[in-house]
Amino acid sequence: MGMKRIVISVLLLGWPFMLLIHCEKDPAYKPPKQALYTNPVFEPDLADPTIIRTSDGTFYAYGTENTWDDGKHRIVPVIVSRNLVDWSYVGEAFHEKPSWKEGGIWAPSIAFINDQYYLYYAFSTWGDQNPAIGLAIADKPEGPFIDQGKIFDTQSIHVYNSIDPYVFVEDGRIYMLWGSLGGGIYGIELESDGKTIAGDKFQIAGNSFEAAYLFKRKGYYYLFVSTGTCCEGPNSLYRVVVGRSDKLQGPYYTKTGKNLMDYNYSWWLPALDNIEGVILRGNDMVAGPGHNAQIVTDDKGTSWFIYHGILRSNPWLPGGATRRPLFVDKIEWISGWPVINQDMGPSTTTRQKPFFNSIN
Repeated sequence: MGMKRIVISVLLLGWPFMLLIHCEKDPAYKPPKQALYTNPVFEPDLADPTIIRTSDGTFYAYGTENTWDDGKHRIVPVIVSRNLVDWSYVGEAFHEKPSWKEGGIWAPSIAFINDQYYLYYAFSTWGDQNPAIGLAIADKPEGPFIDQGKIFDTQSIHVYNSIDPYVFVEDGRIYMLWGSLGGGIYGIELESDGKTIAGDKFQIAGNSFEAAYLFKRKGYYYLFVSTGTCCEGPNSLYRVVVGRSDKLQGPYYTKTGKNLMDYNYSWWLPALDNIEGVILRGNDMVAGPGHNAQIVTDDKGTSWFIYHGILRSNPWLPGGATRRPLFVDKIEWISGWPVINQDMGPSTTTRQKPFFNSIN
């Protein structure tokens, strides 16, 4: 009977007879797997995450280089999971840092192109006047990734602060979105080799944003961008804004009809609180949520939002950088727009895990 086998013994002791019923545990019975999780799902740090699911259903996630709680510096850490919430550290994407520029390897973007794993990354330092975007390629998602050098830099592409790449593939065509605060969000098509640009750049959002991510659903392109301070520990003001369009090149409008191109003021102004289209912001437990990875749809059709956040109770890494662990939250699509936790910010209470047939 699955959980228990019921054995009925009949003992006749005159009239009326007595029924003695006892239960034996079925040795083949296994209790159900724990179906709950609590944020953050990976610590100490996976800032600016990007994620990919391989053909066997395994997820790999990658993050900005940083020095972790153990004092070890990691260049693009790689973690692995089967269900988005139980993660294990694999290693680093690079055996050594690319040498064509000085700086940090930030905000990677992973894609499967030409039967290989393409890892695009920003190469920059704070205050860098010529940030750049590079590419590394591997045969396996865990690497090692072989650096291919520069795709472009700020001076050659003529976009201020050219960081935070995201690659979107549609109908065999490869597009890169990129940009950061002060410069705006741009897109450009890449050649079929994914290594060089093709055509002209186009702008899709103003200079108040960074960390662009594009998601297509039911005929609309949804542009997710982050704004505010990413890296001020518990005082970080990062938040996620979304607009949508029926064309990849825009224009992108918020739910209230505001064009994302119209936001062209700096994040430190009070006007930050007047930005429309915010779907995720900090709360009492978590500061600065943002820079989301690819949205993942589980086998029940539920969408999951993967991003970094800052625990107010533990906001710093040993070297003084902001500690940004990994968070996962469910998306509800209401009237065609994404809603996360009813606009209450990142969840920190127990929630239902994503469902995947291969492990549930």
